[in-house]
Amino acid sequence: MKAYFTFETERLYLKPTCKDDALFLLELMNTPKWHRFIGDRSIKTVEDAEKYIEEKMTPQLERLGYSNYTVIRKSDGEKLGTCGLYDREGLEGIDIGFAFLPQFEGQGYAFESANRIKEAAIHEFHLDLINAITVKDNLPSQRLLEKLGLTFVKTIQIPNDPEELLLYQWKV
Repeated sequence: MKAYFTFETERLYLKPTCKDDALFLLELMNTPKWHRFIGDRSIKTVEDAEKYIEEKMTPQLERLGYSNYTVIRKSDGEKLGTCGLYDREGLEGIDIGFAFLPQFEGQGYAFESANRIKEAAIHEFHLDLINAITVKDNLPSQRLLEKLGLTFVKTIQIPNDPEELLLYQWKV
């Protein structure tokens, strides 16, 4: 199997999400905020989560060298959330995204991991455009995107999603 980048910050490890993360992903993808701000992916069992990783995350990782990363706290190995770079249908360029379990919000982990992934996008993956999309009422996400240096561009819609989304971008 090919080796992929794993990233590190002062407090965190970011490793490509794999089948070993299925139980964690099941929990994360069924939090109220995930459903409200990202959407129900119909992940109801560990097997569903494994299939999602195998069919949605791993192919992009193999194709582009980056995808979804599980965010792990160095001090105790606790899985806190996810952060990654995504090739989304209907969006030109790569999208940065993040989500954390509720008990780990408000502690700077999202900024710390997303900032490291943004640096990787620029320096390791040589991207000159980074997109981010969010729903209009997700103000914490919008503030984080702006803190990362992304700027609101316009509202958009992507295929199979009736909701208007806010598009943020960072360009070289």
